[in-house]
Amino acid sequence: MKIVINKENEGQRLDVYLTNQLDTTRSNISKHIKTEDITVNNKKTKSGYLLKENDVINYDNWNETTNIKEEDIPLDIYYEDEHVLVVNKKSGMVVHPGNGNTKSTLVNALMYYTKNLSDINGTDRPGIVHRIDKDTSGLLLISKTNEAHRILSEDFKNHKIKRKYLALVSGVIETDTGKIIAPIGRSEKDRKKMAVTDKNSKNAITNFKVIERYKNATLIECVLETGRTHQIRVHMAYIKHPVINDPVYGKKINNYGQMLHAMYLGFNHPITKKFLEFTCPPEKEFTELLETFKNS
Repeated sequence: MKIVINKENEGQRLDVYLTNQLDTTRSNISKHIKTEDITVNNKKTKSGYLLKENDVINYDNWNETTNIKEEDIPLDIYYEDEHVLVVNKKSGMVVHPGNGNTKSTLVNALMYYTKNLSDINGTDRPGIVHRIDKDTSGLLLISKTNEAHRILSEDFKNHKIKRKYLALVSGVIETDTGKIIAPIGRSEKDRKKMAVTDKNSKNAITNFKVIERYKNATLIECVLETGRTHQIRVHMAYIKHPVINDPVYGKKINNYGQMLHAMYLGFNHPITKKFLEFTCPPEKEFTELLETFKNS
């Protein structure tokens, strides 16, 4: 299995980058680097190695995500051709295997559905160009060929792919629009969380506009200029309006996931170059919880 580094990830420490990519701990990554289960450009390296564009990280002996099997899990497909898929992921579904979890992910479902998936990001992430959090629902773009994957990865890096999210956040936001510019990196207090920080962080920009205000909450639309881990959740918590039902950055109030839905996806088809756009409504559970705030 291998990962090819693009320009956006250049300059990151190897161990920090892989901690995020492989959904595991930094100490575990360091252990595998020392035993040469993880190499860069087929050479032994160190945890603190600073990645360069086009570096190839090999982790053929990585055992965290072995035995990934096809699973007959229904997929909500919005679009498909021989190059790409657009799927609507349910809240509660993990996008790809990681951290010992090899079952019931979107990848397991994709592997059952089709044999035609790109493998640029390794055999444990076939077709995965980008991802959304486990408890976030909504649209995901999947590549079926390596050519499509390379082009789409560049488009993501160059901010050519348009994404809009629907979020219900705590409290009443007074301004109609806003732009949050705050770097995001791994929290020093809790390595499982992300945080606004100047240390080992990357620039992050979230735009939002108010759709509707309620007594104790605000429904907003968010547009990302960058794609950092947990970006909307971290940024909204940072301005004291955490996403409702977020157990990590806010407060859990019921068994549904955080009130965050990837409702819109627009992109130039990697081969035909035709602009495609898709919109999907939030899940029933999202709508039901939203109604309780409307009526409160």
